This record gives sequence, structure tokens and C-alpha cells, in this order.
Amino acid sequence: MKQYSLTGQTAIITGASRGIGKVIAHLFATEGAQTVICSRSTDRIETAAAEINGMVDEGPGNVYPIECDVTDESDVRALVDGTLDELDGIDILVNNAGGSFGEDGRVHTVDTTTWEKSLGVNLTGPYLCSREVIPPMAADGGGSIVHVSTANALTGIGASAYSAAKAGLYALSRLIAVHYGPHDIRSNVISLGTIMTKQRQERMNNPPTETHQELLNEYPLGRFGWPEEVADTVLFLASSHSSFVTGVEFPVDGGLTAGLSQEFHRPVSNVEETPQR
Repeated sequence: MKQYSLTGQTAIITGASRGIGKVIAHLFATEGAQTVICSRSTDRIETAAAEINGMVDEGPGNVYPIECDVTDESDVRALVDGTLDELDGIDILVNNAGGSFGEDGRVHTVDTTTWEKSLGVNLTGPYLCSREVIPPMAADGGGSIVHVSTANALTGIGASAYSAAKAGLYALSRLIAVHYGPHDIRSNVISLGTIMTKQRQERMNNPPTETHQELLNEYPLGRFGWPEEVADTVLFLASSHSSFVTGVEFPVDGGLTAGLSQEFHRPVSNVEETPQR
């Protein structure tokens, strides 16, 4: 008999109609979780749930779609209330919904609309979702919250509003870990490097540019990541396999943030030389 690592667990995954969130939902359902997925589009989230349920092998897991704008308090309350009404508690929350918007570049070029929208989706959304699930989690003996951030937020890379908002997840997660650890609620952040979702592959290939190769050169592993690799890490942090892990930032970035630029390391440290015993 296969042992399902999330059997008997109920999970909510935001932003799961496509990309990384959808892959996480598929893995959770495969591992036995009753998984609620949400996005702002009813059509997309229902289609995603049907596709995942059609792919999951016979087992205890299933996927349930709910329309939800994570920046809307009433939507988030309805998401959590609906999950509690239909399923047995909430054991896992994955704050995956996010993204960059508008003309998001250097600070002096970012307008307030772009700034506020980025904060809303990337930081306020995770706050609202966490705020709503923490009481039922505590009442039911604990749980795990995983926030999806970016390597941009650990360094000075990328869009200013997006990076600043995602950096806020680190403080939010640590505060949850400290304040609710006595109730056996764990909270951790994963920081993603470049992940080759279908959407990113389409952007990078239309057309490919020298900039993409320059970015690839910054990765010690010499490649970008895949959504399945992210999902495996989220599963670890959500499951009992990480039961003594809380309040940490977990890079899933192929070594991007491990050191200085690879353009520096290659000539100085001879990293291309094959190690000899």
C-alpha cells in the first residue's frame, strides 16, 4: 500500500489556476490532501481543478476550486469559511498568489498605482489569508503555512515594488512562527530563482535574447528551475517531514543567492575545473 504523506490533511493554495500553484496542487492531491485551490477567475480555477482531478491516480486526494481575490477581505473570509464548511479543518496554507505589475523598475520610475497593487497581491494577500486560517489551525492542533517569495527579495535584483513586497513576507513569516509556534503552527518562506513555467518559457522564447543567457550564467547549477522542484520543496515544508522547521527562508534558486556573481567566481575560483581527489 502506498503511504500518502498528506492523507487526512486539508490544504489551501492561492493562485493555483496555472503555473507553480497548479503543480503544487497536483502534487498535494497526489499525496492525499484535500486541496482547495483559488484564483480570481472562476473559469480558470474550475478548469484547473478538473484537469488535476483527472490526472490524480486513485487515492484519497481531491481538488476543490473556489474563486477568490486574495486582496479582498470578504473573499478571503469566504474562502476559509467555505473550506471549513466542506472539509475537516485547515492544516496547510500555501500563499502562492503574486506577481509583478505595471511599469515596475527602479524606485524613481514606479508610480503609486503599481506600488500599491504589488503590495496588495504580494504582501497584503498573504497577510489576509494567514490571518483567517491561523485561528482554525490553532483550534485544530496546528498546521503549516508556506509563503512563496523570490530571490529578488534577498538581493538587489529586479522590479522595485515586487521585490519590496515579497521581502515583507520574510518578516510576516517570522512573526507568525514566533507568535503561533506555541499552537504548533509553523511558517516558512521559499525564495525562488528563475522557474520555467509554461508562461516563462513562452516569454523567453519569443524571442530568445542575450539577456537570458547572461541570467543563466549567474546560476551555479547552470540551469533554471522547474515547477516540480518548487512543489517538492513546498511539500517538504507543508508535511510532517519538516516538523521542527519554522521561521526560515528556504532558497530554491539553483545557488543564485549563494555567493557573488558567477562571472566573478569562474575566473577567480576556477569553478569550471573538474575536482580531483
